[in-house]
Amino acid sequence: MIPYKHEPFTDFTVEENKKEFEAALEKVKGELGKDHDLLVNGERISTDDKIVSVNPANKEQVIGRVSKANKDIAEQAIQAADEAIKSWRKWTPRARAELLFRAAAIVRRRKHEFSAYLVYEAGKPWKEADADTAEAIDFMEYYARQMIELGEGKAINSRPGEDNRYVYKPTGVTVVIPPWNFAFAIMAGTTVAPIVTGNTVLLKPASATPVIAAKFVEVLVEAGLPKGVLNFVPGSGAEVGDYLVDHPKTALISFTGSREVGTRIFERAAKVHPGQTHLKRVIAEMGGKDTVVVEKDADLELAAQAITVSAFGFSGQKCSAGSRAVVHEDVYDQVLDRVIELTNELTVGDTTDHENYMGPVIDQGAYDKIMSYIEIGKEEGRLVAGGTGDDSKGFFIQPTVFADLDPEARIQQEEIFGPVVAFTKVKDFDEAMEVANNTEYGLTGALITNNREYIERAKDEFQVGNLYFNRNCTGAIVGYHPFGGFKMSGTDSKAGGPDYLILHMQAKTISEMF
Repeated sequence: MIPYKHEPFTDFTVEENKKEFEAALEKVKGELGKDHDLLVNGERISTDDKIVSVNPANKEQVIGRVSKANKDIAEQAIQAADEAIKSWRKWTPRARAELLFRAAAIVRRRKHEFSAYLVYEAGKPWKEADADTAEAIDFMEYYARQMIELGEGKAINSRPGEDNRYVYKPTGVTVVIPPWNFAFAIMAGTTVAPIVTGNTVLLKPASATPVIAAKFVEVLVEAGLPKGVLNFVPGSGAEVGDYLVDHPKTALISFTGSREVGTRIFERAAKVHPGQTHLKRVIAEMGGKDTVVVEKDADLELAAQAITVSAFGFSGQKCSAGSRAVVHEDVYDQVLDRVIELTNELTVGDTTDHENYMGPVIDQGAYDKIMSYIEIGKEEGRLVAGGTGDDSKGFFIQPTVFADLDPEARIQQEEIFGPVVAFTKVKDFDEAMEVANNTEYGLTGALITNNREYIERAKDEFQVGNLYFNRNCTGAIVGYHPFGGFKMSGTDSKAGGPDYLILHMQAKTISEMF
């Protein structure tokens, strides 16, 4: 593959970088509250019905108003995508890749601007927002290079007098339903992967973060994407989402979100509708309940830091978040005490202020759900840090630590998706692996140990798609840590990895006798 190196993160300890980001926040603040249209077959469409996006740190601040699609508009969009693929699929892989390179360059020049939108619309701290934007650039750069390589197909054998080729062709019209938590990175990655592989896309962004998606659609149009290749159709899941998933012209559905919605899409996609001439494919990433395991011989400061970062980065609103700490009984109290200290040092507030480590959770529904789990935790375990929230201005919850949880407790089994971590004590490594694997999820996990035997065993026994040793269990980088999980965490599609684009294509064998 053409050499690839991930987009560097911004060092905000450098005063110049800090001032540039503050300027971007001020610039974007002046753009908030605007209307954003749909895009169907290259035409902008405004509707009376709007998704009103608000700042989760300040409920009174409107980020933007985004037009909502209905079934009629969704039908127009899918017909446009079906027509556009006839010409788009004939573009050379390199030409499609070059369009992604151009889009990546546009975003790179405006990097702080996009990160600032993430601060306002998703409540991301500066560091998390910067990483989100960098990852979006990475996806474009990485997938573009991959497509150039895959454009040659894969080598297979030929016999005397016979020439055989193995090539990849686009799958068809693709419905992309991204999440709000990586509102730029995952939205961009799941959109450009089908595009660069020659498919056409209907993008239905998360209702909590549609403005970021609208701004990215503008980038792809500026980069030269032909009309109909990308159609921007925000709307309700019940009306627009189901309609697009069920449509006989839909060939591929790429979804990132909850287990509940993901399994429902998987089930609906299995049904063959009148006029449908293919079986639909589903790429699904459906969350996690991720564990940091600490052995008795571990570096305990490293362990405590890993648990804290894994649990509370972006307020625990990551499918990779380490919401479970499974710690050997010999070091349990030491690790727990240090995590409590670290947790109590964390600052929570509006993330336009660089000093705040944690911002809000995404909306009222998330706030209510997390607070209800905290109440459950008080019944199931021992509250040792946090446990309080304030939704008067924004949706703020203090980082929360529970101790002494039974492995089968609800807060040790169910995905909370908030700043809550629960500790469980184990007597040995065998029990640690048993507890780590006892949920229906299998996305990420971390083992903190200096025991090489345990590391070797965990490589096989720890049932997760992304396994990390002696570090936190969040922060996968495109091209370095291909991302996706086992069990109910999804289809293990490995975004940002060498096999991901192939999932959007169909392999074709071509054989000619001479």
